[in-house]
This record gives sequence, C-alpha cells and structure tokens, in this order.
Amino acid sequence: MKRETRGGKPRLRIILGVCCLLLVCVSAYIVISQLVREKRDEEAFQALIDQIGQAEPTATPGPAAPAGSPPPQAEPTPSGFHKYDVLYEQNHDLFGWVSIDGTKLNYPVMHTPDDPEHYLRRAFDGTRSVSGVPFLDGSCYEGCGNYIVYGHHMKNGAMFTAITDYADESFWRKHPVIRFDTLDGAGEYEVLAAFYSKAYEVTDKTAFRYYNYTDLTDEAVFDEYLSHIRDAALYDTGVTAEYGDQLLTLSTCSYHTTDGRFVVVAKRNPA
Repeated sequence: MKRETRGGKPRLRIILGVCCLLLVCVSAYIVISQLVREKRDEEAFQALIDQIGQAEPTATPGPAAPAGSPPPQAEPTPSGFHKYDVLYEQNHDLFGWVSIDGTKLNYPVMHTPDDPEHYLRRAFDGTRSVSGVPFLDGSCYEGCGNYIVYGHHMKNGAMFTAITDYADESFWRKHPVIRFDTLDGAGEYEVLAAFYSKAYEVTDKTAFRYYNYTDLTDEAVFDEYLSHIRDAALYDTGVTAEYGDQLLTLSTCSYHTTDGRFVVVAKRNPA
C-alpha cells in the first residue's frame, strides 16, 4: 500500500487557507477603493453645488446716488444668465446643469463636440473619475431642438440612476418636472415619455435609434421622433409637444437586455 507523505494534508490546508485569505483581502480592497472613489466623486459634485449657492448676483452699474440717499440694492445684470459663471470660469466645457427635485440627480452637463465621451470617466476638473460627468451628445448645439444628455447608471444611486425610476408611473406623478439650465437661462421641462431602448447594431435597419435625433429643426424629423416616442412610451403622461418645442432627452444604461438603455424625454415649458 502506498503511504501518504507525512504532513502533506496540513500543508495543503495551510496553502489553501492563505489563498482564501488573500482572495478576501483583494476583494475587500477593491470594494473599499470603489466606495472611496464614489465618495470622493460625490464630495466633488457637492463642492460645485456649494459654489453655485454662494455665487452673488452682479450689481447693475448706474448713476451715482445723491448724497445722503440710502445705498442702492444689488440686482442681477439684465445682460445674461450668470448663475453658473463661477463654474464656467473653471471649465469652459460646461454647457448647463440638470436636476430632478427629490432625487440625487443634480449635476453639471458638459459638452465636447470634438470628443463627445470626454467626460465618460473624467471629473469636472479633468481628473480620473468612476462616475464621470453627464455630457451632451456631440451633435447637439444651442437650439438644435433636442438636447440628448448621457449619464452613468451607478449602483450607489448617483448620476442618472434616478431616471430609471420613471419606469414606474407613480414616480413620474411625483416628479413630473426636470430642470435643465443652460448658460443662457433656466429651463423647466415637463416629462413627456419614458421608455426602454438599446444601442442597436448597424445591421438593424428598422430600429428606433433615439440617439440619432438631435437636430429637430426640420418639422418632418420632429414629428417622426415624437411618433416613435409615443409608440415606445411605457405609459401615457398626457403631455404633448409640437414642432418648435425644445426637447430634453436623458439616457442611461439599463440591464433589461444587452446594451440596454433607459430614456426619458421632456418638453420645455414656456418661460
């Protein structure tokens, strides 16, 4: 009978134990590092929000007040919208700011037409970032008719995770409005539709590629986009749009299918 090597099994158990311990340590390191990066990103965005809140309106120049009269009150300048000036001075890629009351969605929106996904994994200051910064489709421009904005679907509920809640009609009823300010002025958008989609293969000729509808300055294209939206909508919001209305489309990843997307379309309310 073949004799077992003395002490072989204890040594094997020790090796396996060390390997398991190393695996646990590496896994813990990865998880903790991810949490630290996400926390750092959240703090960076909060710092931007704080800067906006601290910005003071610029006083409008005027004639000198007569001696003895009370000092004039500072008022916003009538020449433009200055809420985000402090951030634009830091980064000229800033296009606007998107938010939904009562959710975590409260972020700047960047625009780099020559490199559309520049902020996919970059922070506002250009450093490496897990969550990136929401960004405007590269083919969008001021007055294009449809601002398509992309943002990550984060496990911690940050970025554009909140828009997937529009799959539930009750969430829409509680959050019917999305705010999207540009550097030219504040904007309030009423949610028109929410639907599931995906990034389609080039060979799929019949698919509705919502991400190709940025320029809606042609009435036929506008009507086509609106028709597709109505067909894809998960429920009827009762909100309608007509040619000439400015639309906002928010897009994030969805895991209902391979290369899935979740999309929310909203219409700007008159100022």
